[in-house]
Amino acid sequence: MPLTPAMPLPLIHHPGYTIELPPRHPFPMAKFRVLRNTLAADENEIRAEWITPQAANETSLARVHTPDYLRAFLGGSLSEAAQRRSGFRWSEALVERTLLEVGGTLASVEAALDTGLACNTAGGTHHAHADAASGYCLINDLAVAAAHALAKRWVARILIVDLDVHQGDGTARLFRHNHRIFTFSMHGAANFPARKQHSDLDIALPRGTGDDDYLAHLKASLPQLLAQFAPDLVLYDAGVDVHADDRLGHLALSDTGLFARDHYVLATCREAGLPVAAVIGGGYDRDLEALADRHAQLHRAASTLT
Repeated sequence: MPLTPAMPLPLIHHPGYTIELPPRHPFPMAKFRVLRNTLAADENEIRAEWITPQAANETSLARVHTPDYLRAFLGGSLSEAAQRRSGFRWSEALVERTLLEVGGTLASVEAALDTGLACNTAGGTHHAHADAASGYCLINDLAVAAAHALAKRWVARILIVDLDVHQGDGTARLFRHNHRIFTFSMHGAANFPARKQHSDLDIALPRGTGDDDYLAHLKASLPQLLAQFAPDLVLYDAGVDVHADDRLGHLALSDTGLFARDHYVLATCREAGLPVAAVIGGGYDRDLEALADRHAQLHRAASTLT
């Protein structure tokens, strides 16, 4: 269903996306709250329909995660080593927050299938594997949402476009034998994870890649994927850790480049008549206002297509 000029953009947010972490924890948890405020200040530019998601249920999680892992994560029996690998100390608040974030991506898929385009203000936890958390990713929201859409028979084929600076290793591994889901990851070559998985298409970029070269690689790949794989739905991970000022990224996109990237992906998919559900992915600047503004480029780009 195409978006019409009178239709607001579905934006999915829950205040529970932000919880308290120990002082100086490296994950910028407050960015979700700051992003919501940034988008509210853009209300003259972005005509939004705000949707509050429900927490994902265990049935949805179990389509991609193992029973043992879910039992340990949901029940609080993760080992010390598993908690270190996740990047978080376990807490009930962390579980609740994670389930809300996954629920937000599920809601984004439903809204996208209804309207053509929807954006979460969180999501992109692509390092979570079937049996383990990794790299601040506890449950793989992209994988859960893709598996849910297939199980409900809403769609038959899904393309996951992952443009976070870190390879979507968990997603790639989860769907390596699933021919109904195509995983495309364009990421920094010399970056986490040290051990890469095999996506259906990987493009590994050298340090310092800037706007022009980045967009050239993207434009050489995305239209061909849409034509050859012919998906019914696109899930888009719009990580902003590709930005030149991101402390973990090592690429060199500008603010203008971020907007151009997001607009290109969304417009190309929408021109092909494909619904797109987008998540914000990674971003690790300590300046939360600057970081939220980068994440908001996704929602601003989406708003130009409504």
